[in-house]
Amino acid sequence: MYLVLSHIMINVFRDLTQLPVFKNAVITIGTFDGVHTGHRQIIHLLNQEANEKGGESVIITFYPHPRKIIAQGKQDIKILNTLEEKTVLLQQAGVANLVVIPFDGAFAQQSANEYVEHFLVKKFHPHTIIIGYDHRYGQGRLGDYHLLEDLGEKFNYRVKEIPEHILNEVTVSSTRIRKALQDCRVAEANELLGYSYFFEGKVIKGNQLGRTIGYPTANVEVDDAEKLIPGNGVYAVQLQIDNGVQRYHGMMNIGTRPTIGGTRQTIEVNIFNFQTDIYSCTLKVHLVGYLRAEVKFDGLEMLKEQLAKDEESARYLLDAV
Repeated sequence: MYLVLSHIMINVFRDLTQLPVFKNAVITIGTFDGVHTGHRQIIHLLNQEANEKGGESVIITFYPHPRKIIAQGKQDIKILNTLEEKTVLLQQAGVANLVVIPFDGAFAQQSANEYVEHFLVKKFHPHTIIIGYDHRYGQGRLGDYHLLEDLGEKFNYRVKEIPEHILNEVTVSSTRIRKALQDCRVAEANELLGYSYFFEGKVIKGNQLGRTIGYPTANVEVDDAEKLIPGNGVYAVQLQIDNGVQRYHGMMNIGTRPTIGGTRQTIEVNIFNFQTDIYSCTLKVHLVGYLRAEVKFDGLEMLKEQLAKDEESARYLLDAV
């Protein structure tokens, strides 16, 4: 499952003092975590409106996740995309401009009126703001759609509402995708995303046990602690090495390796028909399908027999992609 690539190169701004004057800016605001099928409906509305008005589409997002600041670290937030991943996905979806707002306590303390006047209007001079009826902003989340509409007359911008069915789809999809991945329901997650879920990390040295039974593995260490890692189990995967174009086929185990008495979660990937040393390389792992739960076997020989069956199942799934 692949995204259709856009020819548009996205402009990314991370400094509010360095923003250009956007032409007839059509803006929307959100975390856009996952950039899934629901989000892409909003992006379609955004781009359509910008084209009709001869303007530029602008997405405003926040980093770190606002809940992390407002909840003061009380919530263990797992994200579907790192900021870099999100940027690439938004570009592929055809977004012209992405503004990343450093979200901190001071920003969160703005009143709703200050947020509109000193942030949205002063920084973006919007022609149109596309927003959901349930969007909240400003200190205490007291700002709403109606305030935006009221202030639109004063500051000469239009407000356009995102249809409720799309908003509901966005909310439901984000929750379902996270739950599906944690429960190993890969097909459901990928359908909602519109692409195969992926993560990446550095290849580090393991105990090299896999090569002794004919299944050498690359141990992947994911750098971003907030990135959602799917539930424990065995998966069919596609892999890219150091952001290369070629996709290799393989299978992956996420788990504690109970057969050898492991207790710490590891991510191990066996790349089919591959012998090259890739230690210290970056491996991007795309989930294609779930094969089975992690099981404790009575010895390495039984594990080896099961791995042969897993490889057969994985190849079957991967050949169908």
